[in-house]
Amino acid sequence: MRKAIVIAGVAWTILGAPAIAAAEDGVHHVTFEASEIPWRPDLNDAVAGAKVALLYGNPSREGVFVIRLVLPKGWRRAPHTHPQPEIITVLSGSLLIGHGAVTNASDEQRVGSGGFSALPPDMIHYAHVDEETVIQISTTGPWSIKYVNPTDDPRNIAK
Repeated sequence: MRKAIVIAGVAWTILGAPAIAAAEDGVHHVTFEASEIPWRPDLNDAVAGAKVALLYGNPSREGVFVIRLVLPKGWRRAPHTHPQPEIITVLSGSLLIGHGAVTNASDEQRVGSGGFSALPPDMIHYAHVDEETVIQISTTGPWSIKYVNPTDDPRNIAK
């Protein structure tokens, strides 16, 4: 039951975007101009201004999906894991990524605009940005996130 709740919590803000109907069956061609990206506030994030857009697929089901995120300056994600690989392309700005159960700024790697990072399933990692950053994540569902320390989960913070 916990796994289903986590998957629903990650996916619920992006379900319903126009890309789902077109892409879920794998038969339709999906194309977005930048001005047509179906941005929504990322309600699963505690940082004001975080936005998410589902471009392809469905994170709550098996199969490929692609999301794009706007991460405002100051955005942070505490140490966590995913059961699937997390394949990240930085479209603008820069993402700082570290590995391990404890954040350590001296061990972080900066991935700048145009950069790429692929994290294997179940690898403990954390990330943050020091400027507005846009990333795209390509991976497979069903998608979930598990925090090393459950109190770090932004979905548990009262809004």
